[in-house]
Amino acid sequence: MTIKDILVVDDSKTELHYLSDLLGKRGYTVRTAENGEEAMRKLGEAKPDLILMDVVMPGQNGFQLTRAITRDPRFADVPVIMCTSKNQETDKVWGMRQGARDYIVKPVNADEMVGKIRAFD
Repeated sequence: MTIKDILVVDDSKTELHYLSDLLGKRGYTVRTAENGEEAMRKLGEAKPDLILMDVVMPGQNGFQLTRAITRDPRFADVPVIMCTSKNQETDKVWGMRQGARDYIVKPVNADEMVGKIRAFD
């Protein structure tokens, strides 16, 4: 599967803008969501090829949202990459247990992130 469409879920408008710009310049189509509710709505509208998921968000956090998405048969095949400032090994392990396929720590290294995305192509 070629990754073209990415859903970025993050409660920070600055981070959404930065990631959208970074990915857009590399040829990806990017949609954004600022919380779990909006993310689920966007998933219902169009299934992305990959999701970049923040952890710390109001309401449903990224761990809970990743678990809900990866256990939903409609979206189970969509890889989720956690993209968060939570840099402890326990956070990474927990994220992967929730169904994430990879984990990136903020501040994001653009080349590292694109490499991780391309690994799913």
